[in-house]
Amino acid sequence: MNQANQKNRILEIYCLLAADLITILISYLLAVLLRFGTLQGRIGSGLHTNTCLAFILVAVVYSLVLEWNHGFIKRGYLVELAAVLKYNITMVIIVSSFLFVTSRASDFSRLVWGYVFLINTVLTYVFHLASKRIMMKYYQSEYSKIRVLVMTDSEHPGELMEKFSAGLPFNYEVAGAAIWGDGMGELSNEKLPVFPVDAALIDRIRQMPLDEVFIQFGRHSANKLKDLIHTLESMGLVCHYNIDILEGSSTESTIGKLGDYTVISYSIAPIDYRRRFIKRAIDIVGGIAGLCITLLLTPFIAAAIKFSSKGPVLFSQIRIGKNGRRFTIYKFRSMYLDAEERKKELADQNEISGLMFKIKNDPRITPVGRFLRKTSLDELPQFYNVLRGDMSLVGTRPPTEDEFEKYSPYYRRRLCMTPGLTGLWQVSGRSDITDFDEVVKLDLEYIDNWSLTLDIKILIKTLWVVFAGKGSD
Repeated sequence: MNQANQKNRILEIYCLLAADLITILISYLLAVLLRFGTLQGRIGSGLHTNTCLAFILVAVVYSLVLEWNHGFIKRGYLVELAAVLKYNITMVIIVSSFLFVTSRASDFSRLVWGYVFLINTVLTYVFHLASKRIMMKYYQSEYSKIRVLVMTDSEHPGELMEKFSAGLPFNYEVAGAAIWGDGMGELSNEKLPVFPVDAALIDRIRQMPLDEVFIQFGRHSANKLKDLIHTLESMGLVCHYNIDILEGSSTESTIGKLGDYTVISYSIAPIDYRRRFIKRAIDIVGGIAGLCITLLLTPFIAAAIKFSSKGPVLFSQIRIGKNGRRFTIYKFRSMYLDAEERKKELADQNEISGLMFKIKNDPRITPVGRFLRKTSLDELPQFYNVLRGDMSLVGTRPPTEDEFEKYSPYYRRRLCMTPGLTGLWQVSGRSDITDFDEVVKLDLEYIDNWSLTLDIKILIKTLWVVFAGKGSD
């Protein structure tokens, strides 16, 4: 079933991408025609050709990286319209920014922008609705609909069938049920073939229009199951054997190989390696850019730190990274040298409940350090950690060793992703948070809902927080 879903997902992504690129081309041509009354002398010119290509490039990146068409089939009319509007607004903003940076914005007609936005919004929405209707008919046609037989020895097959049917993709259809034991009575009112698991089972299956078989047996020997599955496979049927020992769990599971053994792997945070690769590529680019800025500002910041107090320019500390890995974090020093010793004296003034320490107007912070923290300039050296891979641009807060030693299993889950230079809790009013559990809650919310789009939103909000002077006190 996973392979079928993957096939459908690829079909949706690339068919819709092709449709989106066609609508951009049509929209741009119509926009130029409406504005100037002719295409002659306009299309083919460097400005319009490059602008149209920029729209196409943004559409490709938006579709393949952010996957805005993911879940396209399940979206309602209003949700689809909102997604289309967001897509078109993003494209216009990015392309117009590109023209502004290249000093070509003044040469471009504002009416063309308006026409492109309006026409492409309408065309994209109409194309998407039409594509959705066509795909639904294709998925649910007799040619592409996947018929599956349920085989079980459950004492309550009615409950199993109800749960199984409710979780099926829309292009699946239960073709019948084969019951071992005394549970056939529960399904006597079902409008589908129900028969016993007996000597005639294979003959019945051989005569059925069938694509796949779902098997849920708990009271059969391994040898009997192996023979049954081999027989079904020899008939060209896809067999799915239920080995979900954590029934009802919120974890994701995958089947694979570990060593020479077939295993089922459970994870509460399933890994999409393609997106993680893109995230790491963004971290590398961001780390290089951040280090360039750091090198430019370091002479001025270093002089101010040295003038303000005795001690080194950089502060280093062991922090806990992904899944408990230790690494050395670097910051511009913002505290006096005896800060760690004085922390014990100030413990009773801690304003955060739990495993964090923070007090307003901390006397351990130097005058220059207070400015560095307010503007987040003290964190610039962490771009080195980002480039090394110890940290990410966006992630969870890396705890100290002292904090980590006191972690419960619940707290430790926040370490299943690489810690970040910024994160959800930093842009959610971090100065107002007074409970460590609230920090953990925001970190876990980030982990459970992680996407590249969320990372981009957090980065944008972080820039606003920094430039608005809402950095850490």
